[in-house]
Amino acid sequence: MRKPFTLTFIRNNRPIAYLISVIMLTASILLGISIGSLEIPIPTILKIFMHEWFDIQGITVDQTEVNIIMRIRLPRVILAALVGAALAVAGAGFQGLLKNPLADPYTLGVSSGAAVGAVVTLFFGIQLPVIAGFTLPFLSVISAVIVMMLVLFFARLAHPSLSLSSLILTGIMMSSFLGALISLMIALTGDDLKPIIHWLLGSVSMRGWSYVLLFLPFFVCGMIGLLLNGRELNIMTYGEEKARQLGVDVNKRKIVVLVSGSILTGAAVAVSGTIGFVGLVIPHLLRLLWGTDHRHLLPLSILNGAGFLVLADLLARTIIEPSELPIGIITALIGAPIFGIILIQRQRGGMYNVGRS
Repeated sequence: MRKPFTLTFIRNNRPIAYLISVIMLTASILLGISIGSLEIPIPTILKIFMHEWFDIQGITVDQTEVNIIMRIRLPRVILAALVGAALAVAGAGFQGLLKNPLADPYTLGVSSGAAVGAVVTLFFGIQLPVIAGFTLPFLSVISAVIVMMLVLFFARLAHPSLSLSSLILTGIMMSSFLGALISLMIALTGDDLKPIIHWLLGSVSMRGWSYVLLFLPFFVCGMIGLLLNGRELNIMTYGEEKARQLGVDVNKRKIVVLVSGSILTGAAVAVSGTIGFVGLVIPHLLRLLWGTDHRHLLPLSILNGAGFLVLADLLARTIIEPSELPIGIITALIGAPIFGIILIQRQRGGMYNVGRS
């Protein structure tokens, strides 16, 4: 069937895709900073940025608004953008590698694994020598990688070709088991870990610049690992044997993609809790709009995942103001129906024609 002209035009003009993505991300960041209990106009925000970053003389600013923007809202929005970008690009990488549109950090159990690592760290007050303050994200990343490997191992035992059903069911089984472990730890400690329940639902509330700096090294490492493998992911979608014939070290690339995605997921969970469906929804929609070429899908996932989570956080903190909803609730309400639609389409004849753009 012939593709609609508008869809073909967009796919053949990827600079437009990048331009739209950058504009949407910029707009979401400005809205995230502007809207709150005290609304600050966007021109005022831009004026404060010029005053604080470029030391332009002759600009008069309100110090209260400066403190609200620079110390509270900006780090929160930046952290939400980084977490959204990390989860979206990790989902795109997992889906490309496994040739499965339902593969993402949440459905594969990687997020739950990272959450267990984080909760155990907080539960026992673990602080490793040398890395000190980076103990929490480090152990979350290690836990995420281990769970990713376990899911693939058990799924392959059930079905050597890593079928859709075996992969998803194994991920659900692992998530359920790890969720039970987390609940057990919370129950055993009485009230001490009750605040963790809110954290596990996902939140970037009360996160300052220290959280951004904590997350940044893991973000950069994981992002580089995925972005450098866009071409190889394209080739591997045609099959491992074909990829080997074209000179791709399949096993090495698999490890790099899986570890990079797990690093991003583990660090994201460490600083923001478990936020589901971002890695499922964003890559899927981008693939429908702008094709399956991972050289473009991965960076577009970064831009759109960032903008999506900033807007989700904005909705979470304003929908029942002055109270806040956990951001994970918002992403689940959006992502769960889309998950169902993708699953139905997949079972009725497939919709994941990877490698075509």
